[in-house]
Amino acid sequence: MRILHTSDWHLGRSFHRVGLLEAQAAFLDHLVATVHEHRVDAVLVAGDVYDRAVPPLPAVELFDTALHRLAEAGVPTVMISGNHDSARRLGVGAGLIERAGIHLRTDPAGIGTPVVLADDHGDVALYGLPYLEPALVREQLGAAKGGHEAVLAAAMDRVRADLAGRPAGTRSVVLAHAFVAGGAPSDSERDITVGGVAAVPAGVFDGVDYVALGHLHGSQTLTPRVRYSGSPLAYSFSEADHRKTMWLVDLGPATGPASGPDGAITGAERLDCPVPRPLARIRGRLEDLLADPALAPHEQSWVEATLTDPARPAEPMARLTERFPHTLNLVFDPERTDDGPGASYAQRLRDRSDQQIAEDFVAHVRGGEGLDGPERAVLYGAFDDVRVDSAEREVGR
Repeated sequence: MRILHTSDWHLGRSFHRVGLLEAQAAFLDHLVATVHEHRVDAVLVAGDVYDRAVPPLPAVELFDTALHRLAEAGVPTVMISGNHDSARRLGVGAGLIERAGIHLRTDPAGIGTPVVLADDHGDVALYGLPYLEPALVREQLGAAKGGHEAVLAAAMDRVRADLAGRPAGTRSVVLAHAFVAGGAPSDSERDITVGGVAAVPAGVFDGVDYVALGHLHGSQTLTPRVRYSGSPLAYSFSEADHRKTMWLVDLGPATGPASGPDGAITGAERLDCPVPRPLARIRGRLEDLLADPALAPHEQSWVEATLTDPARPAEPMARLTERFPHTLNLVFDPERTDDGPGASYAQRLRDRSDQQIAEDFVAHVRGGEGLDGPERAVLYGAFDDVRVDSAEREVGR
């Protein structure tokens, strides 16, 4: 069985105020063409179909068109909701849509009920694990008090329990939307940290043949069985070096207990996605950037320029766009140490999480005395409460 693994479409998202709907439509054209060209048997979409809980109408229309085209192709499609999606909104009409071969998995109650497809080697059970906000699903899943690892472990217990009751030789695929240890994040993903702990171990997914992950925007192989497809388009300049792809994965016959490194996987290939415009991050003094012949390949790219001039030059954006007309972001980083008195506020906060910034503030006002263990737990709890409140508001919209 040949499956096409993609995720994180983020329909409706823009890139530094540049609309991406045409680029997203081009990607979906490419997706449908790939299904036909490579004779794909099933499409997997591992969450974040939309960029926000209430997407704009053009994004909904684009999604609707994509569903019709996949249904017309006769290729079963399994989708889960991600942390950007409203699970309830995405799941509206799921029962009816399923008749067309489009399987929306947005309700945690259905985790243990797979979509079952068949090929010459027998059944393939595809389990959809929508994004699981721990505070909202712990009780439903019977999970011990804890974060993402606890709820995902409880969800996978349901998957393995169902799988154990299926015929010998049944192969298994899990779709999940999570931050799994070993994955490299980028700047464009929404933080899903719980209690200061961001990642869950890949071992949570032991016992299945393939895990199609979503959430992180870079295509990554954590193990031969556990992979991120990444987003089909770049959504931040931190992704300038990403190669945007989908995974084309072939499942052969079952190989017995899931103990080997590859299991039933007989092939995994990265297929490139269309690039609407390349990204470039350039750095230096303004006059040097305007004159450097080595930067000629970036003149038609979307550009983030970091100026290192000791003093801010006059009209820097206007001058940059004369050579680089698609400059979208301008950063000032004068040639001095980040720790010096002239360092900007943004520089001093660079690479620090919200919790770290708050802890630094407490230490500052206390004259250097940081938080003790109980105080740190209270602070993390406060951040978690805010995040959960935001998730609950989205669920209720």
